[in-house]
Amino acid sequence: MTRTVVIGLGEISRVHLAAIAGLPGVELVGTATHNYKELLADVRPDVAHVCTPHDTHADITVDCLERGVAVLLEKPVAHTVEAAERVIAAAEGRRVGVCLQNRYNASVEAAKKLITPGSSASATVMWHRDATYYAAAPWRGKNVRSGGGVLINQAIHTLDLLEWLLGDVTSIRGHVGHYGDVTGIDVEDTAHARLTHAGGGTSVLYATTTNAVDSPVTIEIVTAEATLLIRDGLTITHRDGRVEHVEERRVTGGKSYWGASHELLIADFYRTLHDPEPFWIGPAEGARSLRLIDQLYRQ
Repeated sequence: MTRTVVIGLGEISRVHLAAIAGLPGVELVGTATHNYKELLADVRPDVAHVCTPHDTHADITVDCLERGVAVLLEKPVAHTVEAAERVIAAAEGRRVGVCLQNRYNASVEAAKKLITPGSSASATVMWHRDATYYAAAPWRGKNVRSGGGVLINQAIHTLDLLEWLLGDVTSIRGHVGHYGDVTGIDVEDTAHARLTHAGGGTSVLYATTTNAVDSPVTIEIVTAEATLLIRDGLTITHRDGRVEHVEERRVTGGKSYWGASHELLIADFYRTLHDPEPFWIGPAEGARSLRLIDQLYRQ
């Protein structure tokens, strides 16, 4: 049996706990919030899931790795690029995965196969976060703890997909701001950016938490052969007029905007736990979107 613990018992931990419960050969041997070091010493797990506030990611991950414990880390890798560098260094020769689970979405996997050189895209993340959201977990609204707002907390998945689908980002320009009615926070609630990709394509992103509702995330990609619309599945409109649709996997637990692919990523992490190669979404890969966000914050 692979012995596993979950560190951090916020909302997202429910998805991890449910996924662990459904994995054969994996045993949950403990959970922790503040006393995670005692837990690690007492139960000596093989794997730790880190589901804590952003500013604790680096310290907890490094502590686990130094004890020989593999880590599956919720996004972002850390709240700053500097902290992420600590994780990347500590992960050398050790097993670490980062939960950028939307790469496992059926719509994204299908779209990836249809991308052609020079493809361009636009993406929107239009969600709603009011004062109760920040009151429930005050660290979210404090830049020193969260590392930022809508970009690092909500839109990081979409930014990650734009780069993964269209290729390395060679330049990024944009702006962030606080335009909503929520007071007492010092993080952005709205951002826009234009990305240039190595393959010659461009993409634009608009993200906000001032929308009236949580609208579906949308990514529209224009390729040489078709227009791909990712929104509750994938709609493929071919140049000859044919239209195809790829259904998205349904969410079986948690909130709909978390997507349905956490369990797929988690299962993949355990399936490859003893492979000699690093997990394909490790801290260096996971930090790519964090570096883009950092560039936007500095503009």
